[in-house]
Amino acid sequence: MKCSTRVGLLLLPAVLLLPACSRTRQSHEINYVSAPQAILRDQVAAVFNKTGTVKNGEAVQVLGRERRFVHVRTASGAEGWIEQRYLVTQQVFDAFQKLAQQEQNAPVQATGVTRNQTNIHLEPNRTADHLYQLDQGAKLSILERATSEKTLPGAPPVKPATGSSAGAAAPVAEDWWLVRDNEGHVGWVLARLIDIDVPLDIAQYAEGQRIVASFVLDQVTDGSQKVPQYLVLLTENKDGLPFDFNQIRVFTWNPRRHRYETAYREHDLMGVLPVTLSRENFEKEGWLPVFIVRVKDENGSVSERKYKLNTPIVRRVLAPGEKPASPAHPARKSRRKS
Repeated sequence: MKCSTRVGLLLLPAVLLLPACSRTRQSHEINYVSAPQAILRDQVAAVFNKTGTVKNGEAVQVLGRERRFVHVRTASGAEGWIEQRYLVTQQVFDAFQKLAQQEQNAPVQATGVTRNQTNIHLEPNRTADHLYQLDQGAKLSILERATSEKTLPGAPPVKPATGSSAGAAAPVAEDWWLVRDNEGHVGWVLARLIDIDVPLDIAQYAEGQRIVASFVLDQVTDGSQKVPQYLVLLTENKDGLPFDFNQIRVFTWNPRRHRYETAYREHDLMGVLPVTLSRENFEKEGWLPVFIVRVKDENGSVSERKYKLNTPIVRRVLAPGEKPASPAHPARKSRRKS
């Protein structure tokens, strides 16, 4: 009996060391700060001392966990406790890095400015993970649009109305933009939190429509000035539509009257981004600005439409074997003052 008791006492320290070993293994875990700024505290208590400060995107080493707090060490060596809700895992950080790499060559469709401080999400959804935060007035490049059902964090999704519950509330959809900020961070931001940059000279002609993007096709000379001419994408002024834009409009500059005029207008499109611009040689006409828009048909198939601008005339450029648009859906052109 004495021998077995002695063996038990010898094994006890080894058992007590197991949690410590576990904490040692956890010390290699890295998390990242998702808040604009957060303080480190010396203890998990109502009264504490500040031991340091961490900023958005900063990497910290995890030393331990207690309830909703995490004990961390910064790259500068500062240690302290931080709320778990201010941190994301290495997996989330890696996913953001992968997204940025995937979209590094994506064509910019527009630029915009944030209306207020907002999160960059990993997916176009309010409940998706977020890491980076944007300040109010941050400049962004717009890459892509998506739409998703509006679901607040912690709230159950709204089920579509069916049968006897036909009067129930239907799901509310909202638009998201895939953006890239000045530091190269890429992710999804609620579209309503971004103001798209649109030249004031043409923004006034939106006619109640939402301007999705504008592109400079070329420039013309008016006296000593170079004036840009624009391709503008517009859509209905609401979220959740099955297309990115449903109207294209080309504004050219009249040097004699010193004003913008609508050189081309086409409605009833199911347009999808991206739009691409280039210049091509059309022999006798010379090198002209060209733009290509992508449109969906009733079956969801996407095809490209090419246009050329020989100021002030815009015309379709048909691919070999392509037939002109059906007379039942003509392109509506206007040469009137905008």
